[in-house]
Amino acid sequence: MIGYNYEGVWTAVTYNRSSTPKGGPHYHDAVQACTFALRDLRVRASDDLVRTEIIGKSDRTGYVAVAQGKAILRKKDVTAVGRGKSQMEADRNALKKLNDREATTDEQIVYRYFSYGTDSTAHRTPSRRARGAHASKVTGGM
Repeated sequence: MIGYNYEGVWTAVTYNRSSTPKGGPHYHDAVQACTFALRDLRVRASDDLVRTEIIGKSDRTGYVAVAQGKAILRKKDVTAVGRGKSQMEADRNALKKLNDREATTDEQIVYRYFSYGTDSTAHRTPSRRARGAHASKVTGGM
């Protein structure tokens, strides 16, 4: 999500993701994530916020990259969102979208993250016994 000031210049960029699978304490569907991102954007942009724009949303599990670049001929900053099964694929898709929109100057990935979607497995809290067994297995392997 991007926030713009009175002059139409973006002043803040933010995102919200699900850090746990569906059913977990930090799972948000796309609508909830947009609500949380807008709340965060209002805090970051303070009084300068005049307009917001959702640049991407999804309820699918995967890697995400947010890229920005300049389209010199159009005198415009461009932001694009790429998604993929790997972070490398998401980066590549975001940069391709910039290129498709003629934003070929000062291209950069500004955010990278992984988010769970509605297709993720329901979150289960492991029992105490399972957590202990897992911890000793990891410790024993070192």
